[in-house]
Amino acid sequence: MLRNKYAPTAMALSLVVLSPTVFAAADWQNAMTSPDWDGSIGAGAFYAPDYLGSDDYETRGLPNLNLSYDDRFYLNIRDGLGWNFINYGAWSLSTYIGYVGGRDNEDDLSNLDKVDSGAAIGLRVALEDGPFNYSASVKTPVTGDVDGYQLTLKGSWRTPLTENLFLSAGPGLIYSSERWTESKFGISEAESARSGLSAYDVDKGYLRIRFGGAMTYRLSADWSLTGLAGVAYLTGEAKDSPIVADIGDHVQGFGGLLMNYRF
Repeated sequence: MLRNKYAPTAMALSLVVLSPTVFAAADWQNAMTSPDWDGSIGAGAFYAPDYLGSDDYETRGLPNLNLSYDDRFYLNIRDGLGWNFINYGAWSLSTYIGYVGGRDNEDDLSNLDKVDSGAAIGLRVALEDGPFNYSASVKTPVTGDVDGYQLTLKGSWRTPLTENLFLSAGPGLIYSSERWTESKFGISEAESARSGLSAYDVDKGYLRIRFGGAMTYRLSADWSLTGLAGVAYLTGEAKDSPIVADIGDHVQGFGGLLMNYRF
């Protein structure tokens, strides 16, 4: 792992992210004894590529968890565990712990090195404006085999279609740094010799462009059914990697169905 070049950046981001958490202890202690929790739990099935850049798809189980406490704490599968240490009108600023996916060395990638998943720390700014939601976040891994940092911009719009049917949709733009891209899409000389794929050295980061939507039908006051679908496009250094160009696809579709219980 070539972490030294980016150690100062990672250390600076870590200090910025972790400093507010010193003051989160009192909020968390109060939250544990408060009735002001809101959330939902559920499960379903998700159809998506085997790995980022793959052209092979598989169906897997998909858990769903969404908890929030008084505009302070949140926990969900998508955004991780976060603490809003600043709330100003419709704006919020949070520090959070999230997940960074890795990559197994199976099937098409059996002769490449495994990339271990890990945890990441980050900062997120969010704006709620009526039916519109916007967010920008940055995160850096602290465990696992992925290096560098990732920036994410997202927007979404939600509207009722009927009394019990709701539609939400929106775009996303994700920038992965050079080291992050190298971790996922680079191919060393040793891996090239084993796999037959050309060696590939990443020179810069890349953008992933995505658009997704969801339809939720409220079955009762507590139960709902959600269908979701979307597509993502890999560009630049990721698209040109033999992992994508030779044995994969830069167009990544996904879809799923979830049953949720609100409490």
